[in-house]
Amino acid sequence: MPVSSTYRPTPRFLDLGDGFADPVQPADFPRRILRFGNQRWAERIGLGELTADEWEKHFARFEPLPDNLPEPLAQRYHGHQFRSYNPRIGDGRGFLFAQVTDGDRRLLDLATKGTGRTPWSRDGDGRLTLKGGVREVLATEMLEALGVYTSKTLSLFETGESLQRGDEPSPTRSSVMVRLGHSHIRFGTFQRLLAMDAKDELDRLLEYTIHNYAPEVLDGGHDDLPVAFFTVVVERSAALCASWMVAGFVHGVLNTDNMNVTGESFDYGPYRFLPTFELGFTAAYFDHSGLYAYGRQPSSVLWNLARLADTLTMVARVDTLEKVLDTFNERFVRHYRAKLLARLGLVAKGDERDDELQTLCRAFLERSEVGLDQFFFDWWGGIASEQRAAEGPAAAHYADSAFAGLRKALGGYDSIDPTRLQDRYFSREVPESLLIDEIEAIWDAIAERDDWAPFERKVESVRAMSRSVGLALTPFEE
Repeated sequence: MPVSSTYRPTPRFLDLGDGFADPVQPADFPRRILRFGNQRWAERIGLGELTADEWEKHFARFEPLPDNLPEPLAQRYHGHQFRSYNPRIGDGRGFLFAQVTDGDRRLLDLATKGTGRTPWSRDGDGRLTLKGGVREVLATEMLEALGVYTSKTLSLFETGESLQRGDEPSPTRSSVMVRLGHSHIRFGTFQRLLAMDAKDELDRLLEYTIHNYAPEVLDGGHDDLPVAFFTVVVERSAALCASWMVAGFVHGVLNTDNMNVTGESFDYGPYRFLPTFELGFTAAYFDHSGLYAYGRQPSSVLWNLARLADTLTMVARVDTLEKVLDTFNERFVRHYRAKLLARLGLVAKGDERDDELQTLCRAFLERSEVGLDQFFFDWWGGIASEQRAAEGPAAAHYADSAFAGLRKALGGYDSIDPTRLQDRYFSREVPESLLIDEIEAIWDAIAERDDWAPFERKVESVRAMSRSVGLALTPFEE
């Protein structure tokens, strides 16, 4: 393998010692057809020079990368799933494959999905449907473009097996995916140690997590490191949740095992993007009570943070942890305001006018039922887009007298970069979006005709939007 000078193998998970993961063997697939390879992110972690054969060797056969983890590791964790505690979960169809350090000295994981059975598979086959893999590629590309701190899909191979699933027409095609993420240490990783009353292991996990994912805690001269670490996680989680809300994204399965300590969105099952602003909109067909509805995501994230706080009571005072939890709402509102202005392409005022604009935007979106993507597209850059908005499909809503207050508020802001409005993207009538009907149409082309052109066009179109609106974060920026 041609090793780039920017490839920095860093298998630090081994520093945790025994008790946190189980060695496993990857499945041997009958076929390995590369359907998606994320070259730009491969280059960022020093793997951009891999040949096609080497890509298959490492990301479909899972032969170890040089000087990295010698064998795959299925991580152990527990979790609340729809608020019911489950001690029998863990990496049931994936594993930690490798770890690298990027140019900013961030420790990154290469983890898999669909690599076969592990000790935590229970009754599952450990496989990933091809449709599930396609959906995750689309989710990560769209969320990255919208400025959400998300894992990246590094590769997707079709694997030639026929799978039986209750939520897809079966038999259905199979795949294996590699995900690049800043961390796979989940809230549930800590919960398992609380359930075991394993304080020594919790101390080890905290030391590892702080050192690798929250080094600012060590630099801050804090007397109470567990509380300082928890404060960082609350801040990151508030920022993540705010970015979901502004993106109109509904995660669908906000269990404690689906949230991690770096505040990074990952693991996309029954997600949806909102067609219009609807607080009660749910993504998962099995979420009958609407527990994880769009409008309940902030309270769900807060509830999950409280469960993480429960684990830290082994090493920190309850009242001190509760004080940190009490700051979540203020942090969420602050991030929501900033991310709303960023999606509108506006320079923040930093005063009550930002709050007023936020209130007016929400009221308009609720009342008018104009699509979120359409609204943010029409008014990117503020009043500089007024003529463009007046010629678009939602023009009648903007001509209504009820919009006058919001128009006036938008007129008080400067654009982040007015020259962006000259980009070809803003000459369109409708914005880039990722609603369920389009996802299904992309999949139908693959399932019925093995036509990957709509999928490939969508990825390129989303990336073009990203370049135009400039929301994408720098690598793993927090």
